[in-house]
Amino acid sequence: MATYKYSYFIDLSNSEEFDQTHNPSDTTPNSGIYRCEGCGREIVSEQNKSFPPQNHHQHSYQQGPIRWRLAVYADHHPK
Repeated sequence: MATYKYSYFIDLSNSEEFDQTHNPSDTTPNSGIYRCEGCGREIVSEQNKSFPPQNHHQHSYQQGPIRWRLAVYADHHPK
């Protein structure tokens, strides 16, 4: 699970971007930390680059397919 020390670096968001899941090799819509829905593995992925391919890591049948969900958005345009 993604962790942090200083809460003032993190803002709460209700954006629907956090509700979407993505397949291996899809194009990453937003830079940030993504968490695998099945096993909890986390990765960093950059906007407009591909998520890791299907063979990046393996799942058991119980874990289901590899699906990436945005956990922490990396804002490249701070206010």
